[in-house]
Amino acid sequence: MFTWLRKKLSCQHQAADIAQDTFTRILALSHLPHLQEPRAYLVTTAKRLIINQSRKQQIEQLYLAALAQSVETADAFPSPERIISAIEILDKFSRILAGLAEKPRQAFMLHYFEGFTHAEIATQLGVSDRMVRKYLMQTLVHCHQFDDSEG
Repeated sequence: MFTWLRKKLSCQHQAADIAQDTFTRILALSHLPHLQEPRAYLVTTAKRLIINQSRKQQIEQLYLAALAQSVETADAFPSPERIISAIEILDKFSRILAGLAEKPRQAFMLHYFEGFTHAEIATQLGVSDRMVRKYLMQTLVHCHQFDDSEG
């Protein structure tokens, strides 16, 4: 498993961390069912941990970019409370977007974060302008439903 992870991640240290997290997660299960394909179970668990790690890194990069930009324009650094609040918001936002299909998520990110027009998004995704509007509406409804289920 470690060799596969090392090849997949191109980093021995990350591979070791994911392997440890994989086995820790499996050992933490109170009842491990009888598995006909234990290797596949390990690989699936490791892949999910890699995806989670990637999401966290994306959130960190977004936050660091925003922080760098705010440092350039602001006189003072944000307080630790504001930093924690921003991280919690970004984490919640990441969980919300994780529940979407790929194209609606891309349309949302391109429109609201990159400032693309509907026509530009349609070209980028290879869909119609009307489909972009549908994707954006789906995403907004999904966000609203997620917020209702959390509250």
